Amino acid sequence: MTWRSPGTWPLRTRLVALMIALLCLLGVLVGGTAEIFLSKTLYHQVDNQLDQAMNFGRPGGFHGGSFPDPDSDARDRPFGGSVLGSIQLTHYPDEDAVHGGVVEPSPISDDQPGLTFSGISAANQARLLAVDADGHRETVSLDGIGTFRVEARVNNGTLRVVALSLQGTDRVLVQVALVTFGAVLIAIGVAGWAGALIIRRNFAPLDRVAATATRVSELRLDQGEVRLAQRVPVGDTDPRTEVGQVGAALNRMLDHVGNALEARHASEMQVRQFVADASHELRTPLAAIRGYAELSRRSRAPISDEVAHVLGRVESEAKRMTGLVEDLLLLARLDAGRPLAHDPVDLTMLVVDAVSDAHAAGPRHFWQLDLPEEPVTVVGDGQRLHQVLANLLANARTHTPEGTTVTVAVSATNDAAVLRVIDGGPGIPAELQPHIFERFARGDSSRSRAAGSTGLGLSIVSAVVAAHRGSVSVESVPGQTVFTVTLPLARVPVGEQLARTLPRAR
Repeated sequence: MTWRSPGTWPLRTRLVALMIALLCLLGVLVGGTAEIFLSKTLYHQVDNQLDQAMNFGRPGGFHGGSFPDPDSDARDRPFGGSVLGSIQLTHYPDEDAVHGGVVEPSPISDDQPGLTFSGISAANQARLLAVDADGHRETVSLDGIGTFRVEARVNNGTLRVVALSLQGTDRVLVQVALVTFGAVLIAIGVAGWAGALIIRRNFAPLDRVAATATRVSELRLDQGEVRLAQRVPVGDTDPRTEVGQVGAALNRMLDHVGNALEARHASEMQVRQFVADASHELRTPLAAIRGYAELSRRSRAPISDEVAHVLGRVESEAKRMTGLVEDLLLLARLDAGRPLAHDPVDLTMLVVDAVSDAHAAGPRHFWQLDLPEEPVTVVGDGQRLHQVLANLLANARTHTPEGTTVTVAVSATNDAAVLRVIDGGPGIPAELQPHIFERFARGDSSRSRAAGSTGLGLSIVSAVVAAHRGSVSVESVPGQTVFTVTLPLARVPVGEQLARTLPRAR
């Protein structure tokens, strides 16, 4: 599993993680404080018991006056009221031996019920006797017995050491620590679950805002009429909340964008309508200009060579302008979504006819065909598809030197027909290739237009192919340029295919 930085976590996860981390910190602080306070309290109780055990059974206490010299029998017995399991050691100045041990119950008898001592090891005894006899309490660990709280005092040369077991105290501290730890874990689990639920519920409005933004982002906004009907619900636009402020701001932004898109679409429609109307209106005067120029040249009245040249130029430019007007009118109609014909079109026959026309227009180029054995049929407008081929072949003829080989290849995949126009010319500059299908795109001098060009040929190719739900692309390096057109493949019954191929075979 790859570790992800917390900065890349979703906001919900970060909030829950921060809440759990804060609860863990608070649990450690509260639990640690409680444990320390309980430890001090319990140890204080043990220290009080030590004081009582040190002073119990002595007139005036062990440190309250002289310590009486007991008889020899009393030296080997615990004082009355001693705590079972405690340790008492006494060293008298007149003896080398140390009296005492672990306090245990003695066998009950009629004359002397009570307590007795059991011995301890010399090592444990030495540890107890090493405690400073200044009333200071220490915690000492004894081998095989456990941990004890020890106090030692000297009075009139007599050393007395009392030790109380901390086993019960340590057990209580461990139990409280485990209970506290378990309670903190449960509290953190419940708080994490509840926090995640609360955060999810409070983030639901933000999810709706994000969903609205996502739906808007999936709309096509680059062309055509766009209606931004998506809006954040009114309940999620309360300006008193942070999410409401975001939702209200998004709605205002969508309103502005929608208004801008409507204005852009209205402007585009006006421009398209103007181009269509202007192109349509210019066709008549241009046809008249060409007619009068041709009529003047055919007049029987003698005209000078200079006038004849001028009339020829007028007719040539009128013809060129007529082509430009026709191209603009076609693009305007395609932009307006004018429907095209949807008839089965034999792409292979279309290629044969287009290459034949290109050979007649450019006899000094080498034209080659690469066709499949079976006809490739698409559904579309045959006249417009022929124009696509004519424009691609005219582009190859115009922008390559004489003697260049131009190959037209047709193939079919499972669901698409693929048309490729390949030429061995100088290629298209790399900086021009991203803009090659834009209107009035101009190449550099290496692909000069000797015959003149409107700069709309490839843009018409792109518009017609897009209207057929296809795609067109170009790949060019010095020495080879490939235009690739992909069109949806039509499913033609076998009988109809045979009927189309038999006349051609005859």
